[in-house]
Amino acid sequence: MIAIGVPQEIAPGERRVAVVPDTVRALVKAGATVLVQAGAGAHAFYPDAAYAEAGATMVPDVATLYEKSDVVVKIQPPLANGPGGRHEADALRESSVLVALLNPLSNLDLVKALAARRVTSFSLDAVPRSTRAQRMDVLSSMATVAGYKAALIAAEVAPKLFPMFVTAAGTLAPSRVLVVGAGVAGLQAIATARRLGAVVEGFDIRPAVKEEVESLGATFVGPKLSAEEAQDAQGYAKALSAEKQTEAQELLRARVPQADVIITTARIPGRQAPRLVTDEDLAKMRPGSVILDLAADSGGNVEGSVAGETVVRHGVTVVGPLRLDSMAPVHASQLFSRNLLAFLQLLLKDGALHLNFDDDIVRDTCVTHDGAVRHAATRERLEAAAPPSAAATGGGAR
Repeated sequence: MIAIGVPQEIAPGERRVAVVPDTVRALVKAGATVLVQAGAGAHAFYPDAAYAEAGATMVPDVATLYEKSDVVVKIQPPLANGPGGRHEADALRESSVLVALLNPLSNLDLVKALAARRVTSFSLDAVPRSTRAQRMDVLSSMATVAGYKAALIAAEVAPKLFPMFVTAAGTLAPSRVLVVGAGVAGLQAIATARRLGAVVEGFDIRPAVKEEVESLGATFVGPKLSAEEAQDAQGYAKALSAEKQTEAQELLRARVPQADVIITTARIPGRQAPRLVTDEDLAKMRPGSVILDLAADSGGNVEGSVAGETVVRHGVTVVGPLRLDSMAPVHASQLFSRNLLAFLQLLLKDGALHLNFDDDIVRDTCVTHDGAVRHAATRERLEAAAPPSAAATGGGAR
């Protein structure tokens, strides 16, 4: 019977837990043993008693949990200062399985460490965008939470009210909100800002999202592009030609000064976030305007934004929030846990682990296996980062 371990997250500010009690019940029913570190769900308001009642075995010592687990499931990638002061990757049993949000393109040293320990690792941020994989799409689930929270924080920070008010003292105009990027986070931010009564515009280069933006009661803003120019086969925005990029930037730049609140959501997996709002743009905004940069932790969409901090530039408040999904840990943990369960059900059969690398979901999410790096994009980045070999430089004997 396979043992699945759920440790407490140790990343600063992380309040979520990878598995909630309802998922424990489903895993136990599927024939697995579930080990949960005592206190793992406390920050998300899931008490130990609820896990025990669901059939989990509570483990007071995290080092023991890692030693006894065939599969370890986490939210954040393994970090330093884990069991006994060791790196969490070093605490994993050799040849065990790890499932988490590994972000392998940005965590190359971690990938090498996992391969060295012959850990089979799966990164949930690599789940393909397909109908079959929707139930496992952790990024979309967490983006839903982040987009919702972004709009609420913007409304709290802004010096203006979001909705229009008609009072005896006169009418107050509604705030104008511009959401840049109409992915899952952007669409949720649009929907929430509209529910709060703001006048909302949604900017995106992909014409395919126009209908979604407008269905939420917002105005779509975007350059005139074909679907082939604007998005790749999986529906993500792709790099534009220099001419089209200039056209899109000018269109966005014209909308920025008219906004009371801007929420930016543009990210590129494994790369620095695109710079969309410059210092020059900030200088043209009205004093008291607010920007929430949801990509602040990956370089920022806004010039001068700082991850985890609020700064004021040219009278504009620029917020660089971190871990917005952890600000709603109950529901965020539920969503993550349901996505994780769907993924684990793909790997488990009769209580045992079965890895079918002919399955596109298993293949695309697998980062390391049997001492090798299987994730193609990560392997290419590792090879590009490797120093020239002695043979390549003509020195040394083989």
